[in-house]
Amino acid sequence: MDFRPLERPAGAFQQPLTPEQIEAVFERVIGPGTEVESATELGWGGYNTTYRVELADGPVILRVAPEPARQTRIEWQFMRNEYLATPYFAPIAHLLPRTAAADFTHELVPRDYVVQAVLRGKAGPDVLPAYPPAERGPFYRELGRLTRLVHGVCGSGFGAVAGPHFATWSEALVAYFADTALDLEDRGLVAADVREVGELAYRDAALLDEITEPRLLHGDLWTINVMLEADLTVTGVYDHDRSWWGDPAADWPIRMALAKPGAERDEFWAAYGPLDDSPNARRRMLYYRARHLGALRLERHRLDREEKLADSYDELAAVLDELRSGRVGAA
Repeated sequence: MDFRPLERPAGAFQQPLTPEQIEAVFERVIGPGTEVESATELGWGGYNTTYRVELADGPVILRVAPEPARQTRIEWQFMRNEYLATPYFAPIAHLLPRTAAADFTHELVPRDYVVQAVLRGKAGPDVLPAYPPAERGPFYRELGRLTRLVHGVCGSGFGAVAGPHFATWSEALVAYFADTALDLEDRGLVAADVREVGELAYRDAALLDEITEPRLLHGDLWTINVMLEADLTVTGVYDHDRSWWGDPAADWPIRMALAKPGAERDEFWAAYGPLDDSPNARRRMLYYRARHLGALRLERHRLDREEKLADSYDELAAVLDELRSGRVGAA
């Protein structure tokens, strides 16, 4: 087998499989005698370890989760969450990678893994830079349409799709902030600001619980998790391991579409539709921004992005200042 792992430091979060482990995986999920011609580790993404594997009858994708000991509370069993969430993404099912096999037994390797079909097209970051921002409008319009389709799916409780589920939106958020703080402290990071956001969310329960209907959130639907044709046609959507039931305004694509206004982002809103811009909705958006910043702090630490890690404290301090004062800034 031609084995091509990425070069990583010995202590890097993402750890490779051995060629022997990859061969054993395909002996199990395809059958005895399966020949693996090559396995090439792919570079996009910073959580699962992902390979494009060439078999005799064509290519597949092998995605391998981190060992349980490397997973945090807010990222616990992400691969299983994605696996369980997939049927709820039925409105965009034609764009999702088909799962050919999944193994959560840890009998061959001490990690969850799935084998999936290869999506048509190229990763968004490999295609979009060829277009100036003014020409990316059709892509953002389609992204807005797809996001709206996802948000149209209703659930029965708040929280990660795989659980635990909460009866109210405030309970789900308060628990998330508590878990994020514990995860940060486990890694020697200061988390007093995240804890304070959680305390404020608890006091603001009535405002948060104006959200009464859990809606499906992708969790990471943006340029890095789509496949595109050269003309910017979306041919695939993947990595919904962060999927949640909650307020659509809390989803990552909403945050990203709001973060950098511009003509191309206007196309997103033209397809998605307007957001609630009431004072209460704008205050809720502060909690959602804090939620994203806490998760990003953890991710930046995991990926050794120290300069960005420091920025998260300043960014969250600004959010806390608004929450404490009762002022409501721009969403």
